[in-house]
Amino acid sequence: MAWLPALLMTLIQVGYAGMNLLSKLAMNSGMNPFVHVAYRQTFAALVMCLIAFFMEKNTRPPMTRSTFFKIFLCSIFGGSLNQITYIVGLQHCNPTVASALTNLMPAFTFILAIITGHERVRLTSVGIAKLLGTVLSIGGAMILSSYHGPAVPIGQPKFQWKLLEGITHNGTGTGTSNSYLGPLLVMTSALSWSIWSVIQARVNHDYAATYSSTALMCFMASCMCLVIGFSVDHKQADWSLMSGIRVMSAAYSGVFCSALSYFVMSWCIRKKGPFFVSIFNPLPIIIVAVLSWLLLGEKIFTGTIVGSTLIILGLLMVLWGNWVESQENLNNLPVDSV
Repeated sequence: MAWLPALLMTLIQVGYAGMNLLSKLAMNSGMNPFVHVAYRQTFAALVMCLIAFFMEKNTRPPMTRSTFFKIFLCSIFGGSLNQITYIVGLQHCNPTVASALTNLMPAFTFILAIITGHERVRLTSVGIAKLLGTVLSIGGAMILSSYHGPAVPIGQPKFQWKLLEGITHNGTGTGTSNSYLGPLLVMTSALSWSIWSVIQARVNHDYAATYSSTALMCFMASCMCLVIGFSVDHKQADWSLMSGIRVMSAAYSGVFCSALSYFVMSWCIRKKGPFFVSIFNPLPIIIVAVLSWLLLGEKIFTGTIVGSTLIILGLLMVLWGNWVESQENLNNLPVDSV
């Protein structure tokens, strides 16, 4: 069973790639991105509340005001702002670019750690690797945002998918890969997710009921997203889930990508550690690029390949630096504490 964590993480990343495509198709069908996020967070909250109730029914510690406030901040940065900026950004750029830009999170987290004093830049091989990786990631993001170049001459698929007819390039959500708004919003989403990860680390330290804190975060985020969604679009017809692609996208994103994936990644972290889980992050870029070309008829541009490659290299350098430092810290612990 040594292969099981790798298989599960591969399936999770394939699932995230599917979320990008389904969300894009739902918006191409005319679904408002704010409505999509509201439904996604509602599905996630329902699932997580059930899980937390049964998993931590008898072990849940009392909630302090300080912990509640931190979870509230997590719901803003990780549950609302992150999701809204990502889905609106996805509306204005192609799924491959959006998937690539999400890998800026480790670089943003490294920068935030420096600003807050949790990280010191040391001119060692590890420190230089993390700095260079951050620069490469941001440079790759700039290329993805501003340069497209010629399309890669690989042709287009000759077949049509019945489910996708009429929505792959139609509707109000087609967006454009030449827009600066889409990449900027996706980068804002990655920054928001980085801020969430810093706050969430404190929540995990202070409150020993991870499922319950996650359920509370999802619940508060769903309330926020529902209020924002109704404020932006209060037409009853726009909230209808009668369309198959809309209900499929919202339910799939909430249940699989916000609930089930949490279980799988938590289990893999316990088995293999956080570095093992992180190295699978670039996988959706390749999957989304292939599926976008195959199913949505998206062209693959030279700038997309160059920018994505730089982001992946930068990501791996930052992750490698973090892994080396974690090993050094582990080796420096007293024997009694290991």
